[in-house]
Amino acid sequence: MSSRRSRQPSVPRITDDQIIGLVSKLRHLLPEIRHRRSDKVSASKVLQETCNYIRNLHREVDDLSDRLSHLLSTIDADSPEAAIIRSLIM
Repeated sequence: MSSRRSRQPSVPRITDDQIIGLVSKLRHLLPEIRHRRSDKVSASKVLQETCNYIRNLHREVDDLSDRLSHLLSTIDADSPEAAIIRSLIM
């Protein structure tokens, strides 16, 4: 007897308590929110700030990578400093 239903592995459902816990963890990781006096911050605000924070981190990484690349182009390629910079970029 064949079944018309496709068999999909059961996907574990995340509970409201787990979501609250994860949002709380994010809240404590975000400098913008962590230092506020009020403990009342909506989950949507935490998620917005998380996205902004990650976006800013990406910009910082890109900026630092550009600065290191520029620095590398201005020094002797065989110097110990150049080797350190190459290892940081990789």
